[in-house]
Amino acid sequence: MFKARVALMLVISMLIAGSAGAQPWQAVDPATSGWSSEGLEVAKRQSSALRSTALMIVQDGRVVASWGDAAHKVNVASVRKSLLSALYGIAVSEGRIDLSSNLADLGIDDNAPSLTAAEKTATVRDLLMARSGVYHPAAHETADIKRKRPERGSHPPGTFWFYNNWDFNALGTIYRQRTGEDIFQSFEHRIARPLGMEDFSIQDGRYAAEKLSEHPAYPFKLSARDAARFGQLYLNGGRWGGKQIIPAEWVRESTAPHSWAKRIRQGYGYMWWTLPVDTWGPEAFYASGYGGQVIAVVPSKRLVVVQTVDLKQNAQGVRTSAFIDLLKVIASASP
Repeated sequence: MFKARVALMLVISMLIAGSAGAQPWQAVDPATSGWSSEGLEVAKRQSSALRSTALMIVQDGRVVASWGDAAHKVNVASVRKSLLSALYGIAVSEGRIDLSSNLADLGIDDNAPSLTAAEKTATVRDLLMARSGVYHPAAHETADIKRKRPERGSHPPGTFWFYNNWDFNALGTIYRQRTGEDIFQSFEHRIARPLGMEDFSIQDGRYAAEKLSEHPAYPFKLSARDAARFGQLYLNGGRWGGKQIIPAEWVRESTAPHSWAKRIRQGYGYMWWTLPVDTWGPEAFYASGYGGQVIAVVPSKRLVVVQTVDLKQNAQGVRTSAFIDLLKVIASASP
């Protein structure tokens, strides 16, 4: 009975800690803020047709429009990588992770067939850019990635871009080893709580391990309204409430295109996608997860747009290209 009470009190205290400082979003009237009512109506119809769970439009830190259940938490899939990128920015600034360290320096290997000496020359920066050249099987891979994965040893580290879950999962292992922190506790303490996230708790993260690799994936659940806070943090250059949460230099560096992806005219930074300048203005970028999970940031419009899709309710999900088309409608409606 005593152990049960202790466990219950621990859960309650964690819930209280997760909700402490929660700050509801402020909304504005889009019509009086210069938005096109007709354009927003078109965007709403388009979003409804895609069967997204929630869509939020935020400009200048205030909600212009929100459709669906913005409090409903979903597995945001590969958006997890952009969340970890933010934690890396903090750890690098504190001197706990060196981007020039290589896998051999860090003692990183994997299950048989283990990494070669050449593969172990890949640096942390190479992994962040998805340029490790390590094409070992990885946890949480899609069938498409498994099919397209290059042969082991086919590209030296740093020379070839491939959207590689091995890189992203190994970065999770490196983060835990070098900082001594659990990823989800770190996110809650260093990002979610300072931003006043309303829904996230440590229980919304888990480690997904598979026998073929010793490096687990780290799926997150987020609500649209909490994901929008993360996007706004990046639009603010890493600042929130007068405090620098993520170094501004890291925000710039991690969301700049260090590689060009096969997606038409889109780049890849440190686990963030980038959008073409001639269409979106300078420094537009987004986090993207399987099934339509997106956090898009368009600085030229002072805009954050978030889409979540619960794949239990919409098994087909939403293609990224369909979201980009929707984002164009939203941007056209904005002042």
